[in-house]
Amino acid sequence: MSLQVLSAVSNSSLLQPGFSLLNFDGHVFFFGQKGWPKRSCPTGVFLLDIKQNELKMKPAAFSKDSCYLPPLRYPALCTFRGNAESEEYQYIIHGGKTPNNDLSDKIYIMSLVSKNSKKATFQCIEKDLGGDVPEARYGHTINIIHSRGKSMSVVFGGRSYTPLAQRTTEKWNSVVDCLPSVFLIDFEFGCCTSYILPELQDGLSFHVSVARNDTIYILGGHSLQNNTRSPSLYKLKVDLPLGSPAVTCTVLPGGISVSSAIVTQTSDTEFVLVGGYQSDNQKRLVCNTIVLEDNKIQIVERASPDWTPDIKHCRMWFGCDMGKGSVLLGIPGPNKQLTSDANYFYVLRCKGAEEDTEEELTAQICSQTSTEDPGDSTPFEDSEEFCFSAEANSFDVDDTDTYNEDDEEDESETGYWITCSASCNIDINTWVPFYSTELNKPAMILCSNGTGHWVHAQCMDLSESMLLRLSEANVKYFCNEHVDLNKGLQTPKKVVHLKKQPMKPLRKKTAMKLTTPAKKSFLRRLFE
Repeated sequence: MSLQVLSAVSNSSLLQPGFSLLNFDGHVFFFGQKGWPKRSCPTGVFLLDIKQNELKMKPAAFSKDSCYLPPLRYPALCTFRGNAESEEYQYIIHGGKTPNNDLSDKIYIMSLVSKNSKKATFQCIEKDLGGDVPEARYGHTINIIHSRGKSMSVVFGGRSYTPLAQRTTEKWNSVVDCLPSVFLIDFEFGCCTSYILPELQDGLSFHVSVARNDTIYILGGHSLQNNTRSPSLYKLKVDLPLGSPAVTCTVLPGGISVSSAIVTQTSDTEFVLVGGYQSDNQKRLVCNTIVLEDNKIQIVERASPDWTPDIKHCRMWFGCDMGKGSVLLGIPGPNKQLTSDANYFYVLRCKGAEEDTEEELTAQICSQTSTEDPGDSTPFEDSEEFCFSAEANSFDVDDTDTYNEDDEEDESETGYWITCSASCNIDINTWVPFYSTELNKPAMILCSNGTGHWVHAQCMDLSESMLLRLSEANVKYFCNEHVDLNKGLQTPKKVVHLKKQPMKPLRKKTAMKLTTPAKKSFLRRLFE
């Protein structure tokens, strides 16, 4: 095992705990930035280009028929092939946290459409599910199993927010362990089925899972309810006959008490387990080899790399599997509040030197591995001491399509996807530009009622000309819900009443002088 230090990392502020790495044809892509994507890279997906100990990030694009994919941290992901003969595979992404700290229950299928020297283009499709759909969660795993010529995905574990009925003001965003149910998802029909197994008593999150054929092995994990890291090793076996699926669970000896570990595959039957935590305040520096053969699992300790003093003495670390035998690791720098690039990054290669030269950073990800959420798990990670405030500096200047975050405003707190009113119909997943001035965010306007709040211009039925006029004019705007209230609070304008001069009565002699002879006889009879 060799450890390579990355001396320079552009835009390291995007690489925060909870990110994911996708490997397509030997090219590693970053997904799951902290904060909403900027205008220069609305997809939030970047190609990681590592050359001469430097890591640079280049933006990727989505095809026109793709759905919107928010940047999700701590999702579950795995690879999936449409059929056994196909050489192309896709990534399945489920759950995770959005930049607004909302949890996702959606499932996406992501595939690489085209790749050239300038840009990579992906297609992302949201899969509709029915039946026992897994609740929104993060820190869980998803795997693909194969049985009797069929394939299904298996979702297990994770954390979710406390149900609304049980929330209090003080603990509104508290998280709990998801129930230890096993979910089978049939992608062909979009059907979900949940199973409750007696062997699985406690919910687990940030565990490791590896799959082979019809069997999944679940290792480690953290339980919030008991604040323990399970030493158990679970074996899930899924049989897919013509009728209903059969799911069984067996508890095996020889597990490891660890959470947030990272697993990478080095061969068809061999995996390497690295990183994670063995207690709330102690990292796990030991590495293990996991061998799956003949429906059996074997876990043995292996020689660890020569960890640097920075890695040994830091209190937290994070990372993700880069592909076949390689892991990207990150640790916070010593002066996190003062420096622009707060995180240090390393590439750990678990293969021999001769194997690394033959295939560098190629991928086959079998299970989702993630780092533990600093805000929700271990006490030492909950400190504000680990606040990453690195700013973006530069991207690859040689590429005309490189991302430049310095030119952007920080739009992460604007809240474009809020429910602005009772009649709001803006959905982050279905929204398309309505005004010619919109690009990848809906146009908003400030309502001046009270302290002010933002509303979508489209929800207020504003025409484009009116929106432009309001944005250019120095006038206050009130949304549809507050415009009547504002009128009622206004002081009525003072109305000036004009005095009308009273008309003098018309005398008989005056009327007779002002009329013709024919009218004189009529007026004479009128006055008589």
